[in-house]
Amino acid sequence: MRKKSMFLKAGSIILCSTLLFSCSQNTDSTNESSTSAAVNTEKLSTIGDKEVSAVIGETVSYSDDDYYTDWENENPTYIELNGTSDGFDGSGAVFVTNNVVTIRAAGVYVISGKVDNGQIVVDAEDKGNVRIVLNGAEINSSTQSPIYVKNAGKTIISLAEGTENTLSDGPEYVLEDSSDEPNAALFSKDNLTINGSGKLTVHGNYNNGITSKDELRITGGTIEIDSVDDGLMGRDVVAVKEGNITIKAGGDGIKSSNDKDSSKGNIALEGGTYDITASSDGMQAEASLLIADGDYTISSGGGSPETVATKGNEMRPTGNETTTTTTTVTETESAKGLKATVDVAIGGGSFRIDSSDDAVHSNNSVTITGGEMTIATGDDGVHGDTAVLTKGGKINITKSYEGIESKVISIADGEIDVTASDDGINVGGGNDGSGMDFQSTETEDNILSISGGTVTVNAAGDGLDSNGSIQMTAGTVLVNGPTNSGNGSLDYDQSFEMTGGFLIAAGSAGMLQATTEESTQNSIVMTYPDTQAAGTLLHVEDSKGNTVATFAPEKDYQAVFISSPKLERDKDYTLYSGGTSTGKEADGLYHDGDYKGGTKVVEYTISDSVTWLNESGVTTGSNGGPGGGGMRGGGQRPDRNQAPLNGDIPESGQNPPVEAE
Repeated sequence: MRKKSMFLKAGSIILCSTLLFSCSQNTDSTNESSTSAAVNTEKLSTIGDKEVSAVIGETVSYSDDDYYTDWENENPTYIELNGTSDGFDGSGAVFVTNNVVTIRAAGVYVISGKVDNGQIVVDAEDKGNVRIVLNGAEINSSTQSPIYVKNAGKTIISLAEGTENTLSDGPEYVLEDSSDEPNAALFSKDNLTINGSGKLTVHGNYNNGITSKDELRITGGTIEIDSVDDGLMGRDVVAVKEGNITIKAGGDGIKSSNDKDSSKGNIALEGGTYDITASSDGMQAEASLLIADGDYTISSGGGSPETVATKGNEMRPTGNETTTTTTTVTETESAKGLKATVDVAIGGGSFRIDSSDDAVHSNNSVTITGGEMTIATGDDGVHGDTAVLTKGGKINITKSYEGIESKVISIADGEIDVTASDDGINVGGGNDGSGMDFQSTETEDNILSISGGTVTVNAAGDGLDSNGSIQMTAGTVLVNGPTNSGNGSLDYDQSFEMTGGFLIAAGSAGMLQATTEESTQNSIVMTYPDTQAAGTLLHVEDSKGNTVATFAPEKDYQAVFISSPKLERDKDYTLYSGGTSTGKEADGLYHDGDYKGGTKVVEYTISDSVTWLNESGVTTGSNGGPGGGGMRGGGQRPDRNQAPLNGDIPESGQNPPVEAE
């Protein structure tokens, strides 16, 4: 019941609509040479250029009876629960037998009082709407669902203002047949809506807390669920306009379960406050998970470990090895924060996600256009099997194995801050079994495209890693890369074309790569003979004293790559080390202000798209480029001009790089 299969929902991806993910052109002063979007991401997301709220409007609709109304003026039927006896005070289309209250017709029914080992059954043969107003009701049932909607056009559960209501079931049900239905403390075979401003507490001791076999809508109320399996489940859709929802679930927190119809099985959230603790996924949609707004605190699988495992310095496959493919489908416990089969689309909201597995995961694509996210995870921060697309919002990944991972990653706008024990941003793709067991595959379709926004990476593995290509046209990227020489701050297999934006990548020298020759924006690569201590400023200025860059790497470094529109061909520049700056600092990068007190390291003239430097001046370029030397990520051959390939950054005075002949 709680196992999550690790294969794609059949046919989901091929049904995705075509789009061109248009990229934002918002840039800062460093992006003077930015051009247009670098990648056409057709057929990668179902939402395209639409606002997430608009997509939700196309996915789910609300009617007037989904909202709380003045039920006292609707000629209601009052049902007073009376302890453990069958002395119910009811009238109209209500039948009472052995503590079971059966509602047989459409109408408004107001329930108050308490009953132990009792039940409310809705069996409206006229298929009309049944509104149940919980007006201070406590219903306990040891052998069945306290509220069981067996037959109705729609059932609306209204929580009366100022009231507290409780539903509780037992650990074992006595069912009429072997169908395992009902299986929740509040169970409906038909459409179910919850509204109002009162409170509902649900103890699902048998299985789920609240389940609808059709559509589940929530437009208000305070709902607290404690369930041994899933907390809140709708088969066709779970849609929330507003409400305060707290869930503690032994399975998934919120779940849609229709895996037969590709147009259904969605979760659509437009607002509300959520506090979810789930042993499995925080939210899991069989189709799309769409979030326009709301406040979310989610813990899944016990949360992230204190320390995220790292693989060390071993090399990954380059994509040239022969591998054996099997068709065996394995199942494992899924403990992701936000998860969907088709798409995860986030347009706004505030998120705090602490997950043992991926924090945000889609078997197809993840699209983020807004919102603020703080993520701690034992695996990937944001993972899409096909694509991850961002054009807004703030994403702060404080702990992860890999920060962002997909076959295609397109960063058009937003603020992204990644801390990873392996790669910061990794392009290579992978299915639900990726992450720590992930095997990257190099293809021409794999691409990291950066056309705007601000990206900061702190990675123990590769900083930016593409088992394919990288394109950058605009934006600001700061990489604090690895301190071991088995990884590189920049790593790619095919090409890295840079035509705009601002990029600094500092880290070890053993797997150092720079941009490729088709780049129209100039860059420099400096390799130091000694390790530079974390926080040591590096400063580049032109012959007139104008600052190109002032940056304080967060970790020890021996090589630095800088690309800026301020680096002009045939112009002279000087690189300094140490010193201080009076500029305003953000993520180690200083803006404006004066630099002083540093040591001149090297003077040079920009003579090519990439100018390679050491303390003696300009050297011959040592970029491995595509397929260089058979090392992963297009790394360099060990006989080229580079620092050692093995081990950590050398101690001061050890293993200086060999100067080019």
